[in-house]
Amino acid sequence: MDNTPPAVIVTSGAATARVSDTHASVDPAAAPAPARKSWMVPLALLAVYVLWGSTYLAIRYALESYPPFLMAGIRFAFAGTLMYGFLRWRGLAAPTLRQWRNCAFVGTLLLAGGNGLVCFAEESVSSGLAAVMVASMPLFAAIFAGLYGSWPRRAEWIGLLVGFAGVILLSFGGELRGAPLGVLALLSAAMCWAFGSVWSKHQDMPHPMISTAAQMLCGAVVLTVLGLLGGEHYPAHPTLSATLAIGYLIVAGSILGFSAYVYLLHKVRPTLATSYAYINPPIAVLFGMLVAGEHVHALDIVGMLVILTGVAVITLTKSKA
Repeated sequence: MDNTPPAVIVTSGAATARVSDTHASVDPAAAPAPARKSWMVPLALLAVYVLWGSTYLAIRYALESYPPFLMAGIRFAFAGTLMYGFLRWRGLAAPTLRQWRNCAFVGTLLLAGGNGLVCFAEESVSSGLAAVMVASMPLFAAIFAGLYGSWPRRAEWIGLLVGFAGVILLSFGGELRGAPLGVLALLSAAMCWAFGSVWSKHQDMPHPMISTAAQMLCGAVVLTVLGLLGGEHYPAHPTLSATLAIGYLIVAGSILGFSAYVYLLHKVRPTLATSYAYINPPIAVLFGMLVAGEHVHALDIVGMLVILTGVAVITLTKSKA
């Protein structure tokens, strides 16, 4: 899953207004003008749909030379350092001690539990199947959100179930096969990502972009420790394609993709923000076909169309920000 860390600071009741007012005083530009809302949400959706869909193939190329957890640690260490340094230079306040703690917990769930397990799984599972299995995440997110009293609407449930039906169809097509351990890792990654996304909505988090950078830094530490404890080693002579793939993951997957995801979690309902998980499988399969020469069969195309239908239902029933 790539897919990113959410730094949602919206809570319920009166607390919502207090948190929103606090962030408005820190960064007035964070509140978009009405004219911006008309294109910012579609642009952010396009970013998480396409960029995160392509990262599954990028991870596959990076794994040619780099071990999974250390590779993910390198990615988020660079991305987090660049973002945190730039945002602090722009004058955004550093997280408080409590906020660092929350960022560390969410970063561990999303980056070590979510992305790290996806990287681990792709050692034995194709990039297309990885994206397909991670597409179960919105269902877990809907269940976890319901524990906080925000169950999806009836139409959104229909969209979720239709999308998941498309995931099942896609998993039967072509050569999307994987080892049981890899599939288990992917399901665990989806659950970690879903719970981290929902849990963060009810916690004291810093400014969204600072929170994203802080979660990357914390997640990088956990990933590096996991890699070293697992006996991983940095490659002495990595291939150029693997190194370029990590560079792509840093810029496109982490900085741009996570920033767009954080924005969506603040502006739309969780079911729409997490709908990227249904778009990513067909995007990942298409990238695999065009770049890596993977084959696409008729059932793959049917599954993609069903997935897109589910996302359309979710999109049409979204609430206002």
